[in-house]
Amino acid sequence: MSQSLPTTNISFPNEEEKILKYWKEIDAFRSSLKQSKGKPRYTFYDGPPFATGLPHYGHILAGTIKDVVTRWAHQTGYHVERRFGWDCHGLPVEYEIDKTLGIKGPEDVEKMGIAAYNAECRKIVMRYSTEWEEIVTRLGRWIDFENDYKTMYPTFMESIWWVFKELYNRGLVYKGSKVMPFSTACNTPLSNFESGQNYKDVVDPAVIVNFPLLDDPNVCIIAWTTTPWTLPSNLSVCVNPDLDYVKVKDKSTGKVYIMMEARLVSLFKNEDEYTILERFKGKTLEGKKYEPIFPYFKHMREQTNAFRVLVDDYVTAESGTGIVHQAPYFGEDDYRVCLKYGIISRDMKIICPVDASGKFTSDVTDFKGQYVKEADKHIIKHLKGNGRLVHQSTFKHSYPFCWRSETPLIYKAVPSWFVRVEQATTQLLENNQKTYWVPDFVKEKRFANWLREARDWAISRNRYWGTPIPLWISEDGEEVVCVGSVEELKKLSGVEVKDLHRESVDGITIPSKLGKGVLRRTPEVFDCWFESGSMPYAQVHYPFEKKKEFDDTFPADFIAEGIDQTRGWFYTLLVLSTLLFGKPPFKNLIVNGIVLAEDGNKMSKRLKNYPDPMLIVHKYGADALRLYLCNSPAVKAEGLKFKEEGVERVLKDVFLPWYNAYRFFMQNVDRYQTEEGLEFLYNENKLTKRSNYKDRWIISLAQSLIKFVRVEMQAYRLYTVMPRLVKFVDQLTNWYVRMNRKRLKGEGGPEDCKEALETLFSVLMTMIRLMAPMIPYITENMFQSLRQLIDPESVGTQDIRSVHFLMIPSYREDLIDVSIETAVSRMQSVIELGRVTRERNTLPLKYPLKEVVAIHRDPEALNDIKSLQSYIMEELNVREVKVTQDKSSYGAHLVAEADFKTLGAKLKGAVKTIAKAVKELTDSQLEEYQRTGEITVAGHTLGEGDLKLMYKFDSSKEGAKSSYDAHSDKEVLVLIDIVPDQSMLDEGVAREVINRVQKLRQKGGLVPSDKITVYYKASENLDKIIKEFSDYIGNAIKQPLVPFPVPASETVYIQESMDVKKDKLEMAIVKQGGESSGASTTVTFLPPAPAKAAPYCKFVNVVLVGMPSQEGVEGNQATVLLENPSGNGVKDIQTLTDQIKSVFGVRGRRVVLYTDAGLKNELPSTTKPDTLSGQTLYVGPMVGTQGVQYTAVATPVCHFVNVENSKGGSKKGTLLLENPRGNTFNVDQLLAQVSAVYNLNGKNVTLSRTKDKAGAVTPDSVKNLLDLHGSTLQLLVQ
Repeated sequence: MSQSLPTTNISFPNEEEKILKYWKEIDAFRSSLKQSKGKPRYTFYDGPPFATGLPHYGHILAGTIKDVVTRWAHQTGYHVERRFGWDCHGLPVEYEIDKTLGIKGPEDVEKMGIAAYNAECRKIVMRYSTEWEEIVTRLGRWIDFENDYKTMYPTFMESIWWVFKELYNRGLVYKGSKVMPFSTACNTPLSNFESGQNYKDVVDPAVIVNFPLLDDPNVCIIAWTTTPWTLPSNLSVCVNPDLDYVKVKDKSTGKVYIMMEARLVSLFKNEDEYTILERFKGKTLEGKKYEPIFPYFKHMREQTNAFRVLVDDYVTAESGTGIVHQAPYFGEDDYRVCLKYGIISRDMKIICPVDASGKFTSDVTDFKGQYVKEADKHIIKHLKGNGRLVHQSTFKHSYPFCWRSETPLIYKAVPSWFVRVEQATTQLLENNQKTYWVPDFVKEKRFANWLREARDWAISRNRYWGTPIPLWISEDGEEVVCVGSVEELKKLSGVEVKDLHRESVDGITIPSKLGKGVLRRTPEVFDCWFESGSMPYAQVHYPFEKKKEFDDTFPADFIAEGIDQTRGWFYTLLVLSTLLFGKPPFKNLIVNGIVLAEDGNKMSKRLKNYPDPMLIVHKYGADALRLYLCNSPAVKAEGLKFKEEGVERVLKDVFLPWYNAYRFFMQNVDRYQTEEGLEFLYNENKLTKRSNYKDRWIISLAQSLIKFVRVEMQAYRLYTVMPRLVKFVDQLTNWYVRMNRKRLKGEGGPEDCKEALETLFSVLMTMIRLMAPMIPYITENMFQSLRQLIDPESVGTQDIRSVHFLMIPSYREDLIDVSIETAVSRMQSVIELGRVTRERNTLPLKYPLKEVVAIHRDPEALNDIKSLQSYIMEELNVREVKVTQDKSSYGAHLVAEADFKTLGAKLKGAVKTIAKAVKELTDSQLEEYQRTGEITVAGHTLGEGDLKLMYKFDSSKEGAKSSYDAHSDKEVLVLIDIVPDQSMLDEGVAREVINRVQKLRQKGGLVPSDKITVYYKASENLDKIIKEFSDYIGNAIKQPLVPFPVPASETVYIQESMDVKKDKLEMAIVKQGGESSGASTTVTFLPPAPAKAAPYCKFVNVVLVGMPSQEGVEGNQATVLLENPSGNGVKDIQTLTDQIKSVFGVRGRRVVLYTDAGLKNELPSTTKPDTLSGQTLYVGPMVGTQGVQYTAVATPVCHFVNVENSKGGSKKGTLLLENPRGNTFNVDQLLAQVSAVYNLNGKNVTLSRTKDKAGAVTPDSVKNLLDLHGSTLQLLVQ
């Protein structure tokens, strides 16, 4: 991929599109996989998303983390297969169909038929798969979509059957009725971890109702509830046996109630509103009977002794009246306690008068058909009318909602199939300890706590679009057959199926072996989380295929998802892997946090409180979004408030400075090659210690960076890697390049320039290779130019078509010099602190100041600062640098403040006392702490890092100079004398003049090589300064300033008037040689010989200007074919540029294509090559070059022949007999050329002047190939 370096503002999104196209051309991802074949395997599992919606920032964040890690693994020597997966079954799909078709409940599905319903599901399941692939690909992620896995593939579903049968055979599956979270919108129960994913704050009705005692109807037990709809199903009430209860009289009504003493506040505001008649423990109430509120289940008193007081310690004094109404089939604790007391039994008919849609059944006659939440108000009205309502209010609390339909869940008893998880808690926790999580606290706290509370997993769903549970059961339920494969089903039933969805297997029966007729399949399907939790096995059709391959690579090396998956995919993966194999399913895991809207709220399509991800990509580029996300708190499992300006800052603060440094390098390589006539090729193997201090520093820093990033990436700590990489960009662009601009521009001589360029190339290449996994586009963009400067000897046979084919570099310990890095870091601190002081006092850097004083307690640090004082003087524009340990002589002393974050974790409540005492510490006490790292404050011993030390400057203290101002960090205090004398002010003005000259040059489009004279006219004061600093100004602008007037014989190129510090200045620039920057040169025109015919293929003539041809090529005129054979055209201007450079042997040079001999008009990069046919292009270096005089022609400047196949079939083509003009080919080269054009390598090819071999072109038959000019040859292939 050859490209011209943009000379104007770069559009990163546009450049990314070009790279994407290039990757497609070279099939980059698959090529990388072919290259790594045979290397150690690195296994990655991709959690499957649903394709019923588009990717959001959470998907993009997790996907970027996965891409970074898997790219890094590939580029550190592993073979990394990356398969995309899709969740296809379950609630997300069915809910969409139910909304579309207006399906309200199971009866509607039964009417349309399961086959028809599932057919509708199948239609939408991959609704957005194309968009997913486009978006994921555009974001730079390399992952295999062609060999994806889908949970609806029959092979995937068959492996799920195998997983289930393994669990079933081990006695880990049972059927039971449990109170479970239930989605009335989706008509199905949810597992505990699903219900825990989506809590919302809601306001519900809260009522206190009375239960008159049968043995004393004037006394009522009162209970509180926020679910009035459960009262029709009440079978008991419960109290805490050990807490205090009271019989209390309401003075306003005279009614007598029993409630918990600690909860009197729930009914009465003041003590004078009631009278306590009696106190007793809760256990005193056990067994007391009461009058039911509703009559619907009154028969239960005789059958199971219902409607009495039970005791259990789950009742607390935290809310309500301290008495809980119990509807055992609508609450977990209710069910447990009623089961213990025999109010209900496991085998009895469930008392659950609410259907799957959340509506009351005919059992509850007064509210039949009403949705339970809507029925609340009618029930309250009924209670009020019957005298059972004591108090009514509202209650705000956190309540679970369905993660799919966003409707409130209810809790109800549902017959379900369960996997025994509770008994495996210990093993789950042990396996969790065998895994490595980043960050670790999610594993140790959030996930481990969830595992400790693990419940048996309800894996069945009363739905249709899913993997059917493979249990065939007799009518009496006593005979059960579990099927584990398609083959087993065929053996048992005689029926072979190709699909495993309900419509394919529901009608299949299995003959009973116990004489019970036929067995029929249980109607439920698997929870879709059971499917995604089975993906390690099901994606490879284990154990039916690839058994050894799976066994060798399980568990996975790496997975990554959001923190919400601690109760989702992470959990189900671990449960199934533990139960099946006794080990964890993964080794390493990165957990990312949640991406929130800018205001801190959840991102909402309805509220439109976040920008569309693809608009961000089109505006700023995928790399900017990737780096923003990966350099955020989200990679530490913390929340991220997404801000568009954060993505924009990545462009401004990281990419543009980096890109400009790279562009500056490429321009100066061109300048070096043009001015010195030398080729610049870099050989990494020959990198040695440099003589220049700044070169040694940046190379050491780069090698240390490699070392650091390798260690941290091995530990999966992206949150330490990203800031360090970004920091290095700053070190390179704002320090190394800026401080070495003159060297890089050749002002220190060719040898010094070459060494600086080699250093910068080495560091740029290191950065590009290190950051390629993180930001794949911009690194590829830069690499495509830099690779042209790589010495072929240094790469050998290595494929360098893409930076992503290269391995991450190894660090060289011999190039790391920690002492230099430390010294420069100290120098930078002084400079940065000095800049702050200058800015605070509005003192531009152009104006010199007298001195800088650096105060530090460490003499070694002071030596470092002193040794680099020349850089400090230049960067801060000061005349002198002083260093000292004696702070008191300059009016400085130490101050400290407590590090609240560090101390808060250690000392908690004592922090405020310590913080106050710290402010009273003396300078000598703080000096001692600075020296020893230990101090006692307010009775507490504090260690290193507990206090933040800073220097403080006080100009009123003895020894302090009023002309100083200061700034400090925790290590060093920097004072600057901020009062310049007149000579300094005048020098600053002289620098202003230099700056105005440079700006005028830029405005006129002049380049450094242009020879100019600058004329000026200034007011008296300014004129005096200009004359005083004439040598200084002349050295800076490389020519003297000449007073007006401009000689009449000269032509003014650009002229402008301006103000410089209230003085008037007028300047005019005269260009020596006028507009053409000197006399134009003439390229000798070599007219082509007359041809017998025009070429079959389109062509363009090319003239090389301002640089010699290389690589043994002679001549500066050439012809490049724009197609060959006819119709097979050059794709774009980049490809054309590459061909032109190859013809002239200047592959390592940067060139620009012009459409005119004066080199004024660059060829637009968007030009279609075939539109250039018959024209002439002019090729010159990127830096300023003179135009030429040239006579262009509309015929090829090179001799040519046409080619056609006498037998037909091949398109017509054209072969050049020389290129450039004067470089004549021989017969073998001509045959090689035709073989390449027609992809005939390895075949016996002949070119003939006749339709048979009689006229074959051979060295003997044709002495001079140019004699064939314009003729047509026949292509003969054996």
